This record gives sequence, C-alpha cells and structure tokens, in this order.
Amino acid sequence: MLLPRSFFERPDVLTIARQLLGKRVFTRINGELTGGRIVETEAYRHEGDPSITLHLQRKAKQARGLYQPGGTAYLYTVYRVHTLFNITTYDAEHPDTVLIRAIEPLEGLDVMLRRRGLAAVARNLTAGPGVLSQALGLTPALTGELVTGPHIWFEDAGEIVQDEQVIASSRVGLEYAGAEAVALPWRFRLKDSKWTSPAK
Repeated sequence: MLLPRSFFERPDVLTIARQLLGKRVFTRINGELTGGRIVETEAYRHEGDPSITLHLQRKAKQARGLYQPGGTAYLYTVYRVHTLFNITTYDAEHPDTVLIRAIEPLEGLDVMLRRRGLAAVARNLTAGPGVLSQALGLTPALTGELVTGPHIWFEDAGEIVQDEQVIASSRVGLEYAGAEAVALPWRFRLKDSKWTSPAK
C-alpha cells in the first residue's frame, strides 16, 4: 500500500522516523526500479535541535528545500560527494525532516550494484546514507519531488515493528553541533538487521 502524503504531514517527526522502520522505499530513475526495506532513520526537528539551526545557516541556499510541505524530497550533498536523502515532515513553516540512513535491498539489485560499482550484494551496498542514495539513483536534482511517485515513493508492506526490535541512539556526525545535538537519541535502527550503517 502506498504511503499517503498525510503520513509525512503529521507534526511529530520522531514518530514518523520511528514508524518508517520496516516500510519500503522505491525509486524509478530513468525507467529503472530499485528499492528496499527501511532499517535505519534519523529525525531532525526545528525545535530543540541545534544541528538543524546550524544546517540552515551553513547550507542556506540548499536548506530552502526544507521549507516544503511534508512528503517532499530534500536531497543535498556533503563533502562534495555524498547525497543525503531526506523527507520533509509536518508543513512548510517547520523545517523538520527524516534522513533515510540504510535499507535492506530488495528490488533492482543488479541496477544498484552497477550504480555502486560492486560485484556482489553486501552490506556496503546500501548501509549508509551516501551509498544508499547512490544505489537508489538519487541526486539533489530530485529535491522538491513528492515522495508519492512517480520517481520516489514509500509503501507499507504490513510489517509491524515492535519497540523491542528498535534501537534508539545518538545521531551520526553531529559533534560540530555541540553536546546537546549529539545527546539526542533520534537515530532509529532495527536491532537485528545486518543492513544498518556502522554503529558509533
């Protein structure tokens, strides 16, 4: 079942990030279908999150993409190499977003391997936000696309993820934003998945 835009328009980005675990994400780029099961996310919230404040300052031009209604793709590049795949939540007045950090690859494995330059399916195919975006064919040019298709969409496959299956921990690479940002337990991972990105 296609996840409706209303799923992302709710005000609590933490709930959305947690509930995306076990959902499926798909892309159709240049006619090629790829996708997988979401096993790791991070939440970023306009309120009480110094990392968002700094992001809005440091990447002011790109960060305008955060001021979109919930359910809009926000993709930007870090280190001039890696594209990070985010989805805006809530509404255009609140720069809240969920970063998709890792998926278990399920669809279009040959396409993903080609994009990643790999010979065989392994953890480094989609375990991490930069490699994930590369495998799915996502680039900053897709910022502003709705995540209800035709290029990016999410599906509910009926999987129920219990709280005991989830690890909530600090987010990755936010030391620059200070101890308060680092301490927030807003990274959500499926406990038994081999496809999550490396632990801190």
